[in-house]
Amino acid sequence: MAQGSAWLAPARFAKPDAASDEGGLWAMMDREEARLRRSPFMLRDAPLRDYIQDIACKLAGEHCADVRVYPVRTPFFNASMAPNGMMQIWSGLLLRVDNEAQLAAVIGHEIGHYMQRHTLEKLRDVKARSAFGMFMGMFGVVGLVGQLAMLSGAFGFSRDQEREADGIGLDLMRKAGYDTREAAKVWENLRAEAAAAHDPSRSSPMFATHPASEERSATLALLAAADGGGFVGFTELSSRLAGLQQLMLEDELRRGQHGETLVLLDRLIARSPKRSDLLYFRGETRRQRAAGDDGDRALQDFEQALQLGQEPAQLHRALGYLYQGRDKPEQAREAFARYVELAPEAADLALIKSFL
Repeated sequence: MAQGSAWLAPARFAKPDAASDEGGLWAMMDREEARLRRSPFMLRDAPLRDYIQDIACKLAGEHCADVRVYPVRTPFFNASMAPNGMMQIWSGLLLRVDNEAQLAAVIGHEIGHYMQRHTLEKLRDVKARSAFGMFMGMFGVVGLVGQLAMLSGAFGFSRDQEREADGIGLDLMRKAGYDTREAAKVWENLRAEAAAAHDPSRSSPMFATHPASEERSATLALLAAADGGGFVGFTELSSRLAGLQQLMLEDELRRGQHGETLVLLDRLIARSPKRSDLLYFRGETRRQRAAGDDGDRALQDFEQALQLGQEPAQLHRALGYLYQGRDKPEQAREAFARYVELAPEAADLALIKSFL
């Protein structure tokens, strides 16, 4: 949908009759939503959920009453929206967007699919092909994320549907007062991560259904070129995520996709160079990867974080392991002792004490 086109948002969708084909699909998604609400993967942070819900409402207009957003603890960049109004935003996405406008770009894109009923079309299609059970896994957090990536590739939207959702998303951003130029940056950042991935099959499922291509970034930038700016919201987003970002970064580190993680952390540190926690996570990523000069660069990150102060307790544990690997037992014991002092309730305390 080109800028300036005559697209108009549809009226709110009435809940279909339960006996109809659409009603049956809707009921299945209602059950899936109830299961999601009980899931241990739900991020049960009411202020965060309210914040994301407010963004969705700014974009959705009169559809606000029918859209329900759930932040989910899964360390991949992905979002999905079901035809009954259930939207998931994964924590890996929240970690990677730089500001509220970029988050609005992704939410607006998903609302575009919803308003054009793309997901309903896809549900009907895969049900007709006896693949509905597998497709349902894309909405609920079930099974392995690698399987989700495979399913996303198999059941992704068409290129025309993606272009349409992109155009609608930008239009919704524009009407809500957001800086539409931020939309292209989302995909530029993802492209940089994808280029560093050593195992693309374990990258975000969104790379399959929402390809972070150069063409897509260029098209979004072109559609937004005539806009005169708007609300960006860096502080607003960062303040909402402040209490959760360490948890998200720990999950990100456990993915084991060190190249992607380093691209992400380089970007976060460039934006906030005085944060010792970010330096710790970059150093720990390098220590775990242990390729080339990673050990030396990890030590540089750890030392810089120590100079800044307020470093996470885990930094001292990582430093102890680094010194162990370099056959420096005195420095290792000193680092481990500091970790024990700072984290007396840590789950791995018995192991670390055995090194002292």
